[in-house]
Amino acid sequence: MDNDARSIPEILSAVTSDLANLVRKESLLVRTEVSEKISDAAKAGATMSIGAALLLGGFLTLMAAVVIGLSKFMDPFWAALLVGVVAGLIGFTLVRGAAQKVKPAALTPDRVSRQISKDAQFVKEQVR
Repeated sequence: MDNDARSIPEILSAVTSDLANLVRKESLLVRTEVSEKISDAAKAGATMSIGAALLLGGFLTLMAAVVIGLSKFMDPFWAALLVGVVAGLIGFTLVRGAAQKVKPAALTPDRVSRQISKDAQFVKEQVR
């Protein structure tokens, strides 16, 4: 015989309470994870800003010096074009790398989604 002498309404009440507690904890986990993702996005935004500022600063200060140095070996037009392309590629790489961290897919709470799926599967197994 079962040692648990609880009635069906008591059991249903306990299950309801446990489910409510689970939902509260899952929502807290979602909020925590979203906060982490937003913090990462803010850091990526700062990195992107620094990369853009360095791109502009490098373009304005070093471009002229390198073009002048290269113009001793080649036509100044080709020297300026070469330097512009190289600096542009470096700046583009910095901005693109930081932009990957602020894409909507990077901000989704994936750990919570996996946990909710596991919880749902567990509940399905317990109901059977």
